Amino acid sequence: MAISFRSRFAAPLVALVVTACAAPGPQPDQLMIRKGVIEQITPTQIQSSQHMGVGAVVGGIAGVGLGSLIGSGTGRDVAMVAGAIGGTMAGAEAQRRFETPISGQQIFVRLGSGVLVEVTQPTDLGLRVGQNVFVQGNGESARVIPQ
Repeated sequence: MAISFRSRFAAPLVALVVTACAAPGPQPDQLMIRKGVIEQITPTQIQSSQHMGVGAVVGGIAGVGLGSLIGSGTGRDVAMVAGAIGGTMAGAEAQRRFETPISGQQIFVRLGSGVLVEVTQPTDLGLRVGQNVFVQGNGESARVIPQ
């Protein structure tokens, strides 16, 4: 009886977790493509979009987990604390290395409708002022690509 209850409870829970982790499909605005001409390109730095502190938290949790595998009693507690501290430091350092800014371009495009659009994206050496381009997408997902 207990196994039947657990399986009835676990199946919907697993389905809920899998559904929650599914990536959403493309939105209509993301599929929008507009024509334009590049008016200005300015070099810039793009900051990482990673969340601050995630590396430290994940490292600390991993350190506690590894520390719990060592010894027993007070020794295990000390190993867990040492693992948490070491993991936090290692995770923070790893995240810091991934958060270095990358070179990018701030591109101003005059669309066919006369509207001026600004897009910041990683450097594309194939783009130049006066070039006909497509602006693909909207908002933070917008990209300038050559025609």
